[in-house]
Amino acid sequence: MAKKVIVLLAEGFEEVEAVTPIDYLRRAGIEVTTAAVGSKGRGPVVKGARGIPVTADTTLENLLEEKKLDPSAWDGVLTPGGLPGADNLVASGETGSFIKAMALAGKWVCAICAAPARVLSPLGVLAGKMFTCFPGEEEKVLAAGAVSAGAVWKQDRVVVDGNLITSRGAGTAGEFACAIISALVNEDEGKKLAGRVLLPGN
Repeated sequence: MAKKVIVLLAEGFEEVEAVTPIDYLRRAGIEVTTAAVGSKGRGPVVKGARGIPVTADTTLENLLEEKKLDPSAWDGVLTPGGLPGADNLVASGETGSFIKAMALAGKWVCAICAAPARVLSPLGVLAGKMFTCFPGEEEKVLAAGAVSAGAVWKQDRVVVDGNLITSRGAGTAGEFACAIISALVNEDEGKKLAGRVLLPGN
């Protein structure tokens, strides 16, 4: 049975950090569902930080109504960065509750660029974890106090700690996606995909 990942898209998301993982994960046979966040009255079209409109598969509102926003339905959740996209994700209480539930259920929680610091840290998901993020954003995490107690910032391009996968930015989106594939499917599949798309070192 194919693994299932939900990608949360809010206005102002970083396009590369969303579309690259969506593309790579689907190439690896992972079932990816994109969900527009904060789209009430606007439908599933979400405009990215560079003004590129993306039509999501569904909306967070629809998933809630259909009772499909439950950790038992998913193997992982992915939040791209970008501004104000990451901040718009934080503004959604439903998003925060879902991500926390996924983390507590041991499902894969994946975030890139500003999202680890601006989305995951306020939820307490980084507490006691190693993580990376866009340069400078780690200061928000390390200054957050108890909510991120024990969080350890790494300068690596991708960091995996338990069920948490974080990455640095648009330039690391491919490696981020391959790390997710390695976690959800297996390491060989992640390496094979990296080779097929000509990531550095492959």
